[in-house]
Amino acid sequence: MQKPLLTLDTLPPGSNAKIVSISGSGGWVYRLYQMGLTPGTIVTVIVNYGAGPLVVRVRGVDISLGRGIARRIIVEPL
Repeated sequence: MQKPLLTLDTLPPGSNAKIVSISGSGGWVYRLYQMGLTPGTIVTVIVNYGAGPLVVRVRGVDISLGRGIARRIIVEPL
């Protein structure tokens, strides 16, 4: 059974998820790819207070993401 797909901004701190896709296009998507946020990558949510930026750990590096960007990252919880 496939797990439901969610957006990154909905995951609580301590959650792990696999990036499925990034909805949208443009330079900001390319920048996310440069930071290692590519489909198939595992991310860990470090900080998510429900408002303001999220902090995620990707490939051993902590990255702060705005909530609007995090809302466009589709993930599969692990």
